[in-house]
Amino acid sequence: MPLNDCKEKILITCPKGITPWLAGEVRALGFSDLKEGEAAVETQGTLTDTMRLNLYLRTGHRVLYRLKAFRANNPFDLYRGARGIAWEDILHDRGEHAYLCVTSTVDTPSITDTRFVNQKTKDAIVDRMLERRGRRPDSGPTRDKAVVHVFWKENDVELYLDTSGEPLSRRGYRKIPLAAPMQESLAAAVIAATGWDKTGCFVNPMCGSGTLAIEAALYAEGRAPGLLRNNYGFYHLRGFDPVEWRKLRLQARAEKHESSARIVATDMDPEAIAAAKQNAKTAGVEQAIEFIVCPFAATPVPGSGVIVVNPPYGERTGDIATLGELYKGIGDFFKQHGKGCNGFIFTGNMTLAKSIGLRTKRRISFYNGAIECRLLEYPLY
Repeated sequence: MPLNDCKEKILITCPKGITPWLAGEVRALGFSDLKEGEAAVETQGTLTDTMRLNLYLRTGHRVLYRLKAFRANNPFDLYRGARGIAWEDILHDRGEHAYLCVTSTVDTPSITDTRFVNQKTKDAIVDRMLERRGRRPDSGPTRDKAVVHVFWKENDVELYLDTSGEPLSRRGYRKIPLAAPMQESLAAAVIAATGWDKTGCFVNPMCGSGTLAIEAALYAEGRAPGLLRNNYGFYHLRGFDPVEWRKLRLQARAEKHESSARIVATDMDPEAIAAAKQNAKTAGVEQAIEFIVCPFAATPVPGSGVIVVNPPYGERTGDIATLGELYKGIGDFFKQHGKGCNGFIFTGNMTLAKSIGLRTKRRISFYNGAIECRLLEYPLY
């Protein structure tokens, strides 16, 4: 059976805390029998199915298609198991696609350096290719072509094709990121967690480079985030069907629609607003967002909806000694201007959050990199 038609385990990775929203997206795309882990969602599908997942997922990072699972007690077992796969039917051995990157996640007592695992797996693959095709692909750390990922936990090994290549969070629109930007997939999960219905207003004071507002606009208009990308790992596999891929993209474009939602993004820094406008233009949603240069307290709230603020919390930006007043000011802004809305603050500093002066309805756990954060919800009656 051709690889494209083989139904196998698909593992979709994501930042910790995001799996409930990622699982919801995967189900909405028609996949079933999901298993949620701490930082991944598992389902079943074909290699062709991974194209649709890469195109539509907002909160996922990588879409991994399993090739083989086997037991390994040592590096020789790993080499033998990897070499047993018909790589000559999967990877290109010449031309512009003949390049391979191997990555790994390893938790086994016999291995202290994942680079050794990467090298051993790469050796098995290129030795097989050399034996069967008489040629071998180049290899290196760059993930812009074919990528193979190794999961090795204790004595269990799983070999995957990383069909995404670069993480899906790198949509391609954020050309000017500014300081400490929120990752696109995290922003999409935050928006989903607010329960925003895509019809009320979405207000984002202190917008920085505009990631939250841009993700809100993409969501409101039904734009598949993968349409912004021009490269995926599956492009570089034998059997990639460009006709099917063009059909999927045309279908995704046809699903785009105009939205009546009012999305407002403000920042007191003119350079931040200029960067956010440029990023929104690259994403194709600049007309859907009202960008305003003003202090956060002067942000207009045009009706009911949600207000989402991602203030500094003293880890990478902001002076911790003065941030308490900033948080108090956000609370005052909510009280004075947010009536009829739900206010949300995303922060990694719960001590500062006490300065807001409002009672939370929900505290939703997220991780911004290694920093444990909370999305705090405040009903503003």
